Amino acid sequence: MKERVLIANRGEIALRIMNACKDLGLDYVVIYTAADEGSEHVRRNLDSRSNTRRAWRVSSYTDPNDLLAVADHTGCTAIHPGYGFFSEDYRFARRATIRNRPLTFIGPKWEVIKDLGDKINTKRVANRLGIPTIPGTDGPIYNEMEAEDIAQHLLHEQNEQGIKHASVLVKAAAGGGGMGIEEVYEIEHFRRVYRQIQNYAKRQFGDPGVLIEQRIRDFNHLEVQLVCSRHGERVHFGTRNCTIQSTGRQKRLEAAPGFDNSCFPYEFHAKDTLDKVVDYSLKLAAHVRYDNVGTWEWIVTRDGRPYLLEVNTRIQVENDVSARISYLNGKHPNLIREQIRLGLGDRMGFAQSDIEFRGASIELRIVAEDPYRGFAPWIGTISRFSHPEHDWSVVYTHVPCDRPYVIPSEYDPNLALALVWGDSMAEAKERARKFLSETVIEGTTASGAPINTNLQYLAENMDRLLTF
Repeated sequence: MKERVLIANRGEIALRIMNACKDLGLDYVVIYTAADEGSEHVRRNLDSRSNTRRAWRVSSYTDPNDLLAVADHTGCTAIHPGYGFFSEDYRFARRATIRNRPLTFIGPKWEVIKDLGDKINTKRVANRLGIPTIPGTDGPIYNEMEAEDIAQHLLHEQNEQGIKHASVLVKAAAGGGGMGIEEVYEIEHFRRVYRQIQNYAKRQFGDPGVLIEQRIRDFNHLEVQLVCSRHGERVHFGTRNCTIQSTGRQKRLEAAPGFDNSCFPYEFHAKDTLDKVVDYSLKLAAHVRYDNVGTWEWIVTRDGRPYLLEVNTRIQVENDVSARISYLNGKHPNLIREQIRLGLGDRMGFAQSDIEFRGASIELRIVAEDPYRGFAPWIGTISRFSHPEHDWSVVYTHVPCDRPYVIPSEYDPNLALALVWGDSMAEAKERARKFLSETVIEGTTASGAPINTNLQYLAENMDRLLTF
């Protein structure tokens, strides 16, 4: 039977999954909410001339019953969660795969999502394998004296290394999203902060466990792109650098490879460090028998020390940054296409030796926001969206170019992802600036105020790429 994929997401990622399904000869169904009726991922699938209805309205992208009802009604055999929403929800993945009418979840098996989705567990497994993680505890601490000893040791180690402003973070173990975190610079203040966080954790989460961790300030944020199969095959598609982010830790400029000697006089051997984080990532993937696309997130300090942060068990927004420095049979791979193919059980069909890396690439996340006022989102109607077309660039967007588009207030005001690439990082930067200068976005709010975008911010921060 021909596979039919429910695309359980919205915007540009829904379009990219849709196009990958077409490339593979697969049927598909998209979903949308009332707020997204004007999105391209919907408009392209509301063709009244077609005998097959491909767009179905739901109340929410996060209502599992709605999604599964559409899947059943349309005869879908698989579900692609995209990124965000249910992409890293092991409960949803488990439900989809073990129900009476099972769906293939296009992503890792739910057991892996569960294990790697727990940052404490990931750190514990990594430590057992000799993979470096941020110095500190790999499990909750409930004893005040034990916690103080650990904090004192971490402060001492930092002073021994000559780190200025040494400090530790005291975190609620059951917390998340930046909640329940305090910083301590002097051991004399530790017990008071520890008790404060412990009480907060018990009150908010029902678990008084506390984590103690070294605070690392001066670093770059790197990612390793892995592609794995259910047949034990594993390859990487290089590294990328995602250090330039909004105040809400949303990435704005990404580049591949992760370091480039033309950008900054590193205190370490850049290639050796990149090779090291790739090797560590593959080691952990092999240990947990990872079986789909995934991203290993790292921080690397100014002196070249890498520390594993977490594993993202999904396709990421910036996957194409890695694809644009990679060549399979002389062409850039489509990693979403590979993800779907492998998720449906195919063998990889290529090895690491078949992948060639060359050049550099940059992704520009174009957002309706004011970067100079805390990245405040802008909501209004876009009346004109025009971007250049070059043989060294590609744009992924759900914003129509031929009619006005009202930005939904329910979601982040992301407008487009633009990828540029070149033979060197200098050329990629030059092309990125050219692309930005040729892009036109016009629009107004309900009161007539002009649109705010981050186009200028992206251009101004180009020279910060891959630097400390």
